[in-house]
Amino acid sequence: MRNQITQEQIDYYQENGFIVIEDFLSPEELEHWRLAVMEAVRERGGQKMPGKDTKVGEDDGINEDTEYYGKVFDQLLNLWQTNDKVKELMIDERIGQMAARLAGVEGIRIWHDQALFKRPWANPTAWHLDTPFWSFSDRRALSIWVALDDATLENGCLYFIPGSFRETTYENPGIGKNMDAIFQIYPQFARTAPKVAPMKAGSCSFHNGLTIHGAGPNMTPGFRRAMTCAYMPEGNTFNGQKNILPEAYLQTLQVGDPLNNDEQNPLIYHAAVGVNV
Repeated sequence: MRNQITQEQIDYYQENGFIVIEDFLSPEELEHWRLAVMEAVRERGGQKMPGKDTKVGEDDGINEDTEYYGKVFDQLLNLWQTNDKVKELMIDERIGQMAARLAGVEGIRIWHDQALFKRPWANPTAWHLDTPFWSFSDRRALSIWVALDDATLENGCLYFIPGSFRETTYENPGIGKNMDAIFQIYPQFARTAPKVAPMKAGSCSFHNGLTIHGAGPNMTPGFRRAMTCAYMPEGNTFNGQKNILPEAYLQTLQVGDPLNNDEQNPLIYHAAVGVNV
């Protein structure tokens, strides 16, 4: 695993709100990730998230146009909670340290993982933000996106609006039909040239949860598979949004309560403890 972060990479991320790391996984590691993720996906039987009956492609109460959104990507969340092989991948403190160093924080918790698969001929993923969906509000929150297949211009690689995270807020149009909906909220970026991020399988990117990003359509008969994980800096508190929190846990929370439940959001790295490579 290419997990050593340089100061140059930190500077680039802090300037642009994203970074691509080529050859993050070795060929052997990539094959292990693929097998683990696909096993976890098969075990789910289409169930989108533990504890909920919603299936992939069904209405999740977030996106208004279920038919369109269901053809953007297949999304399965918190695979780490239902498969031990994926859990081992997601709680890797080396990745936690990478996220912490890029974000400039002391500690990192998993918010949620998610497999994101674009099926053949899938719709594009409209420009959007991530953090406004989540149950905490932190401008340093970020995600890793690991390419399990080559992510290309043809099959739906990522695009980023560089530097946008400095000016975006928690207003978010979600992922709908109109690629330009986000620019009604943030018109200052409507004429900004995006950075395209094709990746070979085994490469990864990190991006800030307030960086405007999206992905193209899949114009091929093959899949574009990615495994991702969203990270919450240690010390965050509940903002009132349910998002992925289980109902029983949600009932114990009030706005302002610390989100430090290790069963739901494990602490995978803290600078005070260090990291074992």
